[in-house]
Amino acid sequence: MAPKDFIVAIELGSSKMTGIAGKKNLDGSISVLAVVTEDSSTFIRKGVIYNIDKTAQCISSIVKRLTATLKTSISQVYVGVGGQSIRSIKNVIVKNLAADTIVTQEMVNELMDANRNMSYQDQEILDAATQEYKVDNQYQLDPVGIQCARLEGNFLNILWRKMFYRNLNKCFDLAGVPIAEMYLAPLALADSVLTDAEKRSGCALVDLGADTTTVSVYYKNILRHLAVIPLGSNNITKDIASLQMEESTAEEMKLKYGSAWTDNGEIDNNMSLSIDADRSVKSREFISIVEGRIEEIIENVWYQVPSEYADRLLGGIILTGGGSNMKNIETAFRNHTHIDKIRIAKFVTQSISAKDPMIAAHNGTMNTILGLLAKGDMNCAGAEVDANGDLFKETKAAPVNQDREPRKPNELGPGVIQTEAEKQKAEEEKRRQEEAEEAARRAEEEAAEAARKAEEEAKKKENRKKTVGKLKNFFKNLIAEPEEE
Repeated sequence: MAPKDFIVAIELGSSKMTGIAGKKNLDGSISVLAVVTEDSSTFIRKGVIYNIDKTAQCISSIVKRLTATLKTSISQVYVGVGGQSIRSIKNVIVKNLAADTIVTQEMVNELMDANRNMSYQDQEILDAATQEYKVDNQYQLDPVGIQCARLEGNFLNILWRKMFYRNLNKCFDLAGVPIAEMYLAPLALADSVLTDAEKRSGCALVDLGADTTTVSVYYKNILRHLAVIPLGSNNITKDIASLQMEESTAEEMKLKYGSAWTDNGEIDNNMSLSIDADRSVKSREFISIVEGRIEEIIENVWYQVPSEYADRLLGGIILTGGGSNMKNIETAFRNHTHIDKIRIAKFVTQSISAKDPMIAAHNGTMNTILGLLAKGDMNCAGAEVDANGDLFKETKAAPVNQDREPRKPNELGPGVIQTEAEKQKAEEEKRRQEEAEEAARRAEEEAAEAARKAEEEAKKKENRKKTVGKLKNFFKNLIAEPEEE
C-alpha cells in the first residue's frame, strides 16, 4: 500500500545529489522509505550550482525516482543550503532609550528587524543568530523586563551570494518541485550530530566533504561562527592524480592506502605502492602528498575558530562527513590543533531505521540529509499515482501548505531560510503595509492641515469681527460727541 504521510528532503552536494523520503513514527524515530542519489559533479562545484538546467533536470529525476518507489506523488520537499561563499559576520545594533526604560519584546524585535534589514553588497542574509544583548554594561540573553538607558543587540549574520540563492530557487521552479522549507544544511547537521553538552560547553563541528569543509563553532548553545572552506577530500585525490594517473585510480589509492597521519618510524623507505602494472610510487612520497593536503585543510579549519573561543572548546572537535573516514584523522587533528578531545560522528543522534546500505554503512556521508529529514514536520505526500498509468503525471501536485501566510524572518526557526516565493510575498505584504501607513500619514497630515486652516480662518473671522466692532464703536463715539456739546 502506498504511503500517504511522509517527508522528503533533497541535499545538493558537490559529488552527488541525494533525495530521501521518510516517515516519523509516534516514538520519535524515523523510518526511511526511499533513498536515491545522482552524480552532480558536472553542474555543482563546491556546493554551488553552476548549470541551472542540468541541476533542474537532476532534481526532477530525483523526485521521479522517489515517486516511482513510493507509488505516491511528492507535493513539496525540504532543501538544504550550503556550499562555498557561505560565511558569517558579526553585527551590532544599538538603541538609546530614556533613563530607566523597561525593555519590551517590541524593542527587541525592532533590533532584530534593523539587523535583518542590513544590506551587504551582492550578499543575501540567510539567517541571523542572536549572540546576546548588552543592557547598559551587562550582557543578557533575554533583556525583556530589565531597566536600562541603552540596549545593544549582538548578532551573527549568515550570508550567501545573492546569485547562488536565486539560482537555487530557480532550479526548483524549473523542475516544478515546490519547496516546503529551506534549511541551512550546516545547522541541520549540527542539530543531528552534536549533543546538548557539546553545544553548551563549546565545540567545533567540522564537516569534511568532497569539495568543501564546513566549520561551525558553538558555545553556550549559540552558533558563534560559520565558514565554508573550499577544500575537501577531492583535493587529496587530485594531488595523488598529479603522479600521472586517472582520478579514479587516485581515488582508489586514497581509499586503500591513505592515512591522515603516519609515524615517521613506521614509514618503510623501500616500500612502493602499485599504480598500475608498470608503475609504482614510493610509500614516503605518497604519504607526504596525502599528509600535506590534510595539514593544509586542518590549518584552515583551525584558522576559522575565533580566538576568543579557541581555548573554550571543552566539548572538543567533532568530525563528520566522508573525509572523517580517513585513517588516523583524529590523530592528525589532535597534533595540529592541540585539542585532545576529538570525536567522529559516524551517524546522527536520532533513531533511524533503514534497509538502504548507504544509510546502514554509518560512515558520516548521510548525516546531513538525515538531519534535513529530521527537521521536516509537514507532509510531503501528494496523490497516489496510477501504477498502470504514467507514474510521474502527479509529480507537480500543489504543496499542502502553499496558502500559508508569508512569515517574517523573525518568525522563522533557527536555520530556516525564506524561499524566494516567501520573500516575494513578505516584500509585497511589507510594501502594501508601507503604502497603507503612508496613506494614513498623508490623511493625518491633510486632516491636520485642514484643521490648521480652519483654525486660521476662525481666527481671521474673529479678528474681522473684532475690527468691525471697534470701527462701529469708533464711529458711534465720533457721532455721539457733537451732540453732547
